[in-house]
Amino acid sequence: MDLFTNEIEHLQLPNAELTYVPEFFKKHEADSFFDTIYSETNWQQDDIKIFGKLYKQPRLTALYGESGQPYSYSNITMYPKYFTSTLLSIKERIEKIAESDFNTVLINLYRHGQDSNGWHADNEKELGKNPIIASISLGEERPFHFKHRSIKEAKHKLILKHGSLLIMKGEMQHFWLHQIAKTKKEIGPRINLTFRKLIN
Repeated sequence: MDLFTNEIEHLQLPNAELTYVPEFFKKHEADSFFDTIYSETNWQQDDIKIFGKLYKQPRLTALYGESGQPYSYSNITMYPKYFTSTLLSIKERIEKIAESDFNTVLINLYRHGQDSNGWHADNEKELGKNPIIASISLGEERPFHFKHRSIKEAKHKLILKHGSLLIMKGEMQHFWLHQIAKTKKEIGPRINLTFRKLIN
């Protein structure tokens, strides 16, 4: 933990415990992880229903875990593949700073600026009451927006850097929504790994 002391940022937001480590991985390591995960992941693109119509989800996804326990969100049920050695090595390093164990990782690939993730909270019942979500960003920087469910002026934007770690915990998923918005800018791909612990 002492290795990261000077680099850890604790964001002060109401009803939230939010920790950001902008250089959790150095650039050469983050570059290597991006290339490996990009090439070895079995990406899928699920359908989502919006106002009764089916659309392709605006990003690619994959689920990996320690068991065959599925994960459901937005009327999508995903079945995990077993952790790769790359994902296991990342998980072990995250667990030390997050002081938590994780058994599942949901991976998102944002191929370009039109790939996005709408306003949501990670509050599925499989995650328990106050889940800890540890999020690694690799590739293109994207703004990560937060907004409080009931305090209108409580909003925040964080630029998620290549190789960064963001940890959300406490009551945050009860009180806050977050998103990765679309952009018209010409940008490259971003991989996001969100480690979590599913409970039975």
